[in-house]
Amino acid sequence: MKNLIITTLFCFIGMLAYGQTYVSGYFKTDGTYVSGHYRTSSNNTNWDNYSTQGNSNSYTGEKGTRARDYSPEALNYGSGKTIYTGPRGGQYYINSNGNKVYVPKRD
Repeated sequence: MKNLIITTLFCFIGMLAYGQTYVSGYFKTDGTYVSGHYRTSSNNTNWDNYSTQGNSNSYTGEKGTRARDYSPEALNYGSGKTIYTGPRGGQYYINSNGNKVYVPKRD
């Protein structure tokens, strides 16, 4: 029991050190349920996100597939589209449904 408490404490401290936040499960407006999950805290880059190439989600084991910000691979996202920069620095294009699709940042 003592080992379990110590292990849990170290995991919690580790999550705080790496800036992770737990997001409770919720329903989208279309009725789809999104399970609770951990995500990295917001910052100005995607280099430390689970979904970025070179990183993996320690909870699911999935490897990231999105290009890193300012990498040569980022130029392939949204090819042929006008890329806009939002007020907080995020870059996106407008898809055929009129929705924003965020892309890795490029110079």
